[in-house]
Amino acid sequence: MVGTGQVDFNYLVEKAGTLRKHIIKMIGEAGSGHPGGSLSAADILTVLYFQVMNIDPKDLQNPDRDRFVLSKGHGAPALYAALAEKGFFPVEELWNLRKINSPLQGHPDMRKVPGVEMSTGSLGQGLSAANGMALAARVMGKDYRVYVVLGDGETQEGQIWEAAMTAAHYRLDNLTAFLDYNGLQIDGLCSEVKSPLPLLEKWQAFGWEVMEIDGHDVKEIWEACQKALTVKGKPTMVICRTIKGRGVSFMENVADWHGKAPNREQLEKALSELEGGSGGYEPKNCHP
Repeated sequence: MVGTGQVDFNYLVEKAGTLRKHIIKMIGEAGSGHPGGSLSAADILTVLYFQVMNIDPKDLQNPDRDRFVLSKGHGAPALYAALAEKGFFPVEELWNLRKINSPLQGHPDMRKVPGVEMSTGSLGQGLSAANGMALAARVMGKDYRVYVVLGDGETQEGQIWEAAMTAAHYRLDNLTAFLDYNGLQIDGLCSEVKSPLPLLEKWQAFGWEVMEIDGHDVKEIWEACQKALTVKGKPTMVICRTIKGRGVSFMENVADWHGKAPNREQLEKALSELEGGSGGYEPKNCHP
């Protein structure tokens, strides 16, 4: 377990900012995508990829590597940004998001993108896949850990709760899940579309160790990961209170930004708000 004195939280905050700029740029370039939930998950992925997970882009098939599953597959821009920054592929490839013949499609494809452990997109299935990876570690006598990010709207899916029961039944204490609890889905408030509440009590009732944190506080995210390492005999759920569209004022807490791209003016405004501006980036195909 790493001591807090060895963690550069300022670096993680800066890295999360870089991921957010990449997210906005690539979605603007593509003219389509899901900015809201990608921005809300950026801090979680930053802590996992740049502080917590045992992964090496130069050793993709290392059997001892940690595994990550993005169950909310439409948040792929956040994952792609993290993978590019980690060195799995060039950052320049991000600007090909959703283009014909690009490996970076609207949802992650493990057959095409280095570092993607599971193809996702059909909501509700990622936790089941993560369970399988965690069980495989036990069967093979490996001590790698499995991390998965779920969307709060995604927890309306029945398969999530079947997987929740399975993880508790098999006492998968090498599994840590993060719930991106931004409260919004494509049609509005999750609580009004089909309420998944109460989240903390529900996951506890399903036999999980449960924590609730600020999903934009990198220190709290890191501490939750460290605490999960000490949990024995059951999986861990970290409920992350987040803001959809985090970092871009006109996108924050607006359900309409679940799945649409900014126009050129909005792109420039968003990049201006995300520290450092566009960094010299010039959009080529951003729709007017």
